[in-house]
Amino acid sequence: MKFTLSWLKAHLDTEAQVDQVAEAMTMAGLEVEEVHDPIAALAPFTVARIVSAERHPNADRLQVCQVETVDGMKEIVCGAPNARAGLTTIYAPIGAYVPGLGVTLIEKPVRGVVSNGMLCSGAELELADDSDGILELSDDLQVGAPAAGVFGAEPVIDFEVTPNRPDWLGVAGIARDLAAAGLGKLTTPEITPVAGAFDSPVSVTLEAPELCPVFAGRVIRGVRNGPSPEWLQQRLTAIGLRPINRLVDITNLISYDRARPLHVYDLASLSGDQIVVRAGRGEADQIEALDGKTYAPGAADCVISDAGGQRAIGLGGVMGGVSTGCSDETVDVFVESAWFDPLATAQTGRSLGINSDAQYRFARGVDTASVVPGLELATQLILDLCG
Repeated sequence: MKFTLSWLKAHLDTEAQVDQVAEAMTMAGLEVEEVHDPIAALAPFTVARIVSAERHPNADRLQVCQVETVDGMKEIVCGAPNARAGLTTIYAPIGAYVPGLGVTLIEKPVRGVVSNGMLCSGAELELADDSDGILELSDDLQVGAPAAGVFGAEPVIDFEVTPNRPDWLGVAGIARDLAAAGLGKLTTPEITPVAGAFDSPVSVTLEAPELCPVFAGRVIRGVRNGPSPEWLQQRLTAIGLRPINRLVDITNLISYDRARPLHVYDLASLSGDQIVVRAGRGEADQIEALDGKTYAPGAADCVISDAGGQRAIGLGGVMGGVSTGCSDETVDVFVESAWFDPLATAQTGRSLGINSDAQYRFARGVDTASVVPGLELATQLILDLCG
């Protein structure tokens, strides 16, 4: 589990510096593994914008990009699948040490074309675990802006969460214990319920209460998905998460802030007007999950289904399905906040070979009292950021 000092201070009024926080955490029983300061490592890296991207003459999977950088126009060879004209990303000049690769860049030809620098993924900068593509940043950023400022680089505390303290999987829980230890005053914002404007067109039926006894949902209409605001991207990137879009980023934020996993469905993708939470049916429930793999959940696994319970659209407490995932075209959503049995969720993770963030949290035990407040917080953030 990771968090930044500024994130902690959203819940704790304190003048303590990062070393004092780490010491107080240790005294409170939290095992601090590392305090990482990325600012010095990011010094050589700056914002850049791809002006054009053409296929490499000697390699189908490479592109030759003309890139606007702090050093002027540069020709850079890039193998990232998402490299394209107009993309704002991070540039590494010749001579820069790339921490995620452990190499210092030198000017050399790549399949016959000299690359004058590098375009970076989050993993290459040790800002995220994802290395499938280069970073995609807001178009509002100015070319040449320091990467450290873009990502709000600040010290990150990384600590081990013991199995008996699932509340430490949220920054609010950490702040509560530090306040009790005398490090500051707890200031976690209250969650204000959002009044509904219409009856939900989607009903929920719980057919397997032994797997999922509590399920809350809400339909929100007229959302605008897309890249998250800079502050949200920075908060997630700082702890190694890759920003995806506003809806996904909001659920990730709440998961790490309040230890409350959530899931958002594209309402237009749902079949029928009923969600049925039930046990799996093996091969009859083939589902392509968001990790791109297909699973066949069995009778011990919790399944979220639509179409009168006939179509599996999610693995309860573990992962959603591709068929109802949100995209930039999503307009209406159904937000899920539920409680899934820890033992059953742990068993599903083992039997299907899935270790998702949600599964990790539900298997350790999520506070049942957070179901409705978590839904209310998600609603407010979606209205604020996607309205």
